[in-house]
Amino acid sequence: MITRTDLRGPALASLDARGLRDTLPRAAFDVEAALDVVRPICEQVRHHGAEALRELSERFDQVRPQSLRVPGEVLAAALEQLDPDIRAALTEAIRRARLVHDDQRRTDTTTHVAPGGTVTERWVPVDRVGLYVPGGVAVLASSVVMNVVPAQAAGVTSLAVASPPQRSNTGAFAGYPDPTILAACALLGVDEVYAVGGAQAIAMFAYGAREDDGTTVCEPVSLVTGPGNIYVVAAKRLLKGLIGIDSEAGPTEIAILADETADAEHVAADLISQAEHDTLAAAVLVTDSEELATAVEAALERRVARTKHAERIRISLTGEQSGIVLVDDVEAGVRVVDAYAAEHLEIQTRDAAAVAARIRNAGAIFVGAYAPVSLGDYAAGSNHVLPTGGCACHSSGLSVQSFLRGIHVVDYTQDALREVAGVVTTLAQAEDLPAHGEAVTARFESDE
Repeated sequence: MITRTDLRGPALASLDARGLRDTLPRAAFDVEAALDVVRPICEQVRHHGAEALRELSERFDQVRPQSLRVPGEVLAAALEQLDPDIRAALTEAIRRARLVHDDQRRTDTTTHVAPGGTVTERWVPVDRVGLYVPGGVAVLASSVVMNVVPAQAAGVTSLAVASPPQRSNTGAFAGYPDPTILAACALLGVDEVYAVGGAQAIAMFAYGAREDDGTTVCEPVSLVTGPGNIYVVAAKRLLKGLIGIDSEAGPTEIAILADETADAEHVAADLISQAEHDTLAAAVLVTDSEELATAVEAALERRVARTKHAERIRISLTGEQSGIVLVDDVEAGVRVVDAYAAEHLEIQTRDAAAVAARIRNAGAIFVGAYAPVSLGDYAAGSNHVLPTGGCACHSSGLSVQSFLRGIHVVDYTQDALREVAGVVTTLAQAEDLPAHGEAVTARFESDE
């Protein structure tokens, strides 16, 4: 079911970092090709606003929303009708996420550079954000929590959620996003929710949307966050600059670094849990134990056959993006998973915490036998909006910091400026920018 790559012996030693990355399983995710698809969609929204959004929903979602903005009474009804067990689970997930994200809030720092001269780094939240929640293969109410909680903890005062309308909805929810997503928004106090999905949702956030008579439907935002399919990612890339984005998050991925102490059933279950997301989802096991690899292969065959989404999972596990990588030892495994830079990385080895402390590249690290990725997806308190496709080597997951901007506030007295004036003028002359120096010396001309 799942392929093997053997990097034991000289095979690994002969590869540099780039060669190793190219050798490891990875999903093909051609965002550049998708740009040609989303560019006319974004232009249609830019020029035709709300009517374009309705037409695009009919085209891509096979449903025309009753209202692009979900009415307050529909949000209230979704929460009122939410299964009590799901409400309790969402409430606990929100509580844990708030604990973690509230501790991430940055404090202003003032540095006294010289007598009378200070620089303060002041942290200011983005004024307005658009939060995207997928609603395609899987309807992710948990992504409402992961987007909204850090934005609220950062102090964002204006936030809007967009999620695709579901053609399967009936009654009061017909033409609107999944009721569980709506209920999660209501539970978090979010009342600006739009029945808009895909690239057109990102364009709506970037350009805003109005009716033909000029009535505003949605004001533009400064930042867009949240996962999505390749067309959502392509729209984020296309519109980056007009809006800020969190990342270009592609298909989900899990890597597991395990030795002979790992339980093959646990490893197989965890690989399957991420393969369940999408046929392009990546599931990779890196191990120095051929016995474990064989046991995991057998466990996958048994477990996949009895899962609800067996066909989707089987396609994911047999795809080029998934596999088992054999290495000589855990040390070699650390090198491999660092090169892979997984969105989710599990460490199931002896001394797992010590091994995890040596990892530099991962979106999130799950330590030991009792921290599966699915815990982080829902209720660990961590955030599940994470960098994919190897981007964890340079990017972080969604956090409070994602919604904050650092502003340097420079405050110098006359004496403090006089004391450093020579440094400024010397460097200005060295760069042949004399007017820079004169902007300082002009303040002291009366002293001459």
